[in-house]
Amino acid sequence: METPFKTKRMLNFGDCDISGTAYFPSYLNILNGVNEEFWLHLGFPWHKIIWEDRWGTPTVHISSDFSSPSFFGEELDFELTVLKVGRSSMTIHHDISCKGEKRWSSTQVLAASDLDKHCSIPWPDDVRAALLACLVEDKQSEPGAAD
Repeated sequence: METPFKTKRMLNFGDCDISGTAYFPSYLNILNGVNEEFWLHLGFPWHKIIWEDRWGTPTVHISSDFSSPSFFGEELDFELTVLKVGRSSMTIHHDISCKGEKRWSSTQVLAASDLDKHCSIPWPDDVRAALLACLVEDKQSEPGAAD
């Protein structure tokens, strides 16, 4: 898989405040959509893993830095990089820009979770292999993923 994973999102009217500036809580919702698309690209669509396999990928930690405002109607470029894969968690980093200008970034830890028992689980073998294939070699030693 090409790393980083890249996709685009339009900043819609409902994502902005009355001045047309992106509203930061909407950014997190948009980021969640990017994560969902990433898992689909890996071959593990959320509708299947949630409803059929009964596991999910909740966020257990997130930090974000906002560099410059974004506005209604702009198309944002997202780059998702896998930094670390642990036994039951992974650390990813998002870089978000518009026309080459950095807008914000976020580092996120996701955990594999049993949806019925509400506890962490090890990554299924096929999922772990797919995540490791995305791992950025020079970022493996960075902290962030809890096991």
